[in-house]
Amino acid sequence: MTTTDDPHGTAPAGVSALLALVIGFVLFAALDILGLGMLSYFAEMDILAVPGLDWWPGIVGMIAAVAVFAWMLWPSLVRERASFLSAVPVGLVAAVAHLVVVWLAALVSGAGTAAAFAAFAQLVTRGPSLVIAAAALVAAWSAIALRRTRASAPHWPWEGDEEE
Repeated sequence: MTTTDDPHGTAPAGVSALLALVIGFVLFAALDILGLGMLSYFAEMDILAVPGLDWWPGIVGMIAAVAVFAWMLWPSLVRERASFLSAVPVGLVAAVAHLVVVWLAALVSGAGTAAAFAAFAQLVTRGPSLVIAAAALVAAWSAIALRRTRASAPHWPWEGDEEE
């Protein structure tokens, strides 16, 4: 008699999509804070230094980037076999969303069109947008890897022998 069943039992199915999303969300936010802080420290510059522009557009832009990151990552995580290639559009869209929302928030704050464009240009040319895209790419890839993994908790050979 032959059987096709795995003698070790069924393979575990990785972490849940919701847990992978939460971990990716937190990792993206943490990598953004770390990356932008390191860029500011080592380049000895402010991330957003536009005369007449407060710091609210940057905060609103980061909140939007994190929200868009989670919104873009969720469809990839709920698939049976998430693709690592889906991390690329997640990273790009999160960075573009940050730029667009900072630009819009600068306009809404009353700083003017020139200040909004200057903020947009600084984010692109000085590197913060690249940091945000890289952080989103790493966080999305990590969340997808958690979802795809087949790892399980450590199991000693003598565990599970409670038949005595």
